[in-house]
Amino acid sequence: MRFLWLLVLSLGCKTAVLAQSSGWNQFLGPDRNGVSQETGLLAKWPTQGLEIAWRVNGGVGMSAVAVAEGRAITMWNSDRGQAVAALSMKDGALLWTASVAANYENSMGNGPRATPTIAGQQVFAYTGEGILVCLDVATGKQQWSKSVVREMAGRPAEYGMACSPLVVDDMVIVTAGGQGKAVVALDRKSGDVRWTAVDGLPGYSSPVLLELCGESHVVAFTAIGVTGLRPSDGKKLWSYPFPTPYDCNTATPIEVGGNIFISAGENHGCVMLGVTKQAAGYAIDEVWASVAPKSVMRNEWQTSILLDGYLYGFDNVGSAGPVTHLTCIQAATGKVAWTKTRFGKGNLIAADGKIWITTMKGELVLVAATPKGYSEIGRQKLFSKTRQNVSIADGFALVRDDSHVICIKVK
Repeated sequence: MRFLWLLVLSLGCKTAVLAQSSGWNQFLGPDRNGVSQETGLLAKWPTQGLEIAWRVNGGVGMSAVAVAEGRAITMWNSDRGQAVAALSMKDGALLWTASVAANYENSMGNGPRATPTIAGQQVFAYTGEGILVCLDVATGKQQWSKSVVREMAGRPAEYGMACSPLVVDDMVIVTAGGQGKAVVALDRKSGDVRWTAVDGLPGYSSPVLLELCGESHVVAFTAIGVTGLRPSDGKKLWSYPFPTPYDCNTATPIEVGGNIFISAGENHGCVMLGVTKQAAGYAIDEVWASVAPKSVMRNEWQTSILLDGYLYGFDNVGSAGPVTHLTCIQAATGKVAWTKTRFGKGNLIAADGKIWITTMKGELVLVAATPKGYSEIGRQKLFSKTRQNVSIADGFALVRDDSHVICIKVK
């Protein structure tokens, strides 16, 4: 581990702040880092419980909810196949629904996995078998559809395509798998392929746009490792091997002060990577690493959250994480600040200095974001179980399970 934390920054690899929004237009929010910019949210748990604004029935699926311009958009299986559905943020009324493929079924759970992405007047949705569709955000009318995995001669992820589309300028980017086609960029307007890049199976992670060393990088965490690509043409800028059993690289990479944090379950672990620009290109090195058998963070299907120099996440111990801890670590060193042992499986985001957790027991849990120790503010059971993360927009929190979408007033 040759590069120290501050050395990476001193070499000029500072990260530009991406445009931020009060909405939640895509998976993990506007900056795809799981952090909301909203303030003035719940400071203490209501004595009478959470105020439910509305609750509607939905279909089976693992998609979370994207929110923009008064619309809450998600995906599920329906009696007409996999569907993208738009609900009114005002009362949950169904504004439109668009059937985009046959229902998706899998031994690890039925329904689409990816979360739709809202970009301007378009909605992009990726089905369980790897069909990318573009819809009109106001009406749900289909603009184009592309069977990406099939056309790229890729092999779909064993447990379903979970990559949420990433919009970069006039392109939309997804993973597909296949020789030289693990990552694919398509034209937003036409659906035509603009570029393809790198080998390998797709894994389950969603790509993210990061500013590293003064340049934009599309960072994709596929089944075999993490790669940085030039957005304009898909040229590989750097890569780091990180293969995980069962191809289970699922968490989205996180930018940490010019470095990149990746983590995987199946008892694998995590690593903080330093990125430096040199005359011959980019160099990648480990700032620190913590891998099996005693890793400090093994994100199974959850993405950790960075707040004020600390990473909060789920450490899933063993294959498929039979024991799961909620853990806070110092991002600069990987040193554990605290662990809530056997917290149980869940998902998390951050908003207004707090961690918002959904658990596999169907609870919404609010925890103070502090490295001083675990401090629970409150919890309430909403479903029988859920694995989707919370979406926060305009003073409301949206959560869903396989049967419902719930909108909660949190401001």
